[in-house]
Formats: sequence, structure tokens, C-alpha cells
Amino acid sequence: MDRAGRRTVYAGGMNEPHSRSIGRTILAVLVLVVAAWFLLHALIGIVAWLAGVAVVVVAVVAVIWALRILL
Repeated sequence: MDRAGRRTVYAGGMNEPHSRSIGRTILAVLVLVVAAWFLLHALIGIVAWLAGVAVVVVAVVAVIWALRILL
């Protein structure tokens, strides 16, 4: 109740206790770690693919350059 004696009503989840369930917290951390692991591996895969493409392009340019010099 507020100072005027009226009952205070809060929206939705405002009346829930502030303490978190330890199980939900651990589950949230595990989900976050697994998602981060997948994203990191996807990012590493993309970078490795780009590096492989760059190596192939440099090799092709090197072969073309060498053939122009020799022939």
C-alpha cells in the first residue's frame, strides 16, 4: 500500500521474488557457452576458408607471373 492507503498493483512479473533459481542460472550459462562455442567455430571456419581462397589466388597469380617471365 502507498501512503494514501491505496493498494499498489504492479504489472506482470513485478510481484515475483527477486531471487533466481540456481538451476535456471546454470542452464542459461550452459546455453550461452554452447552458443558461443558454435559461433566461434563458425567464425574460425569462415576465416580459414577465406585464407584458403587467398592462398589459391596468390598461387594462380604466381604461376601466371612465372609463365610470363619464362615464356
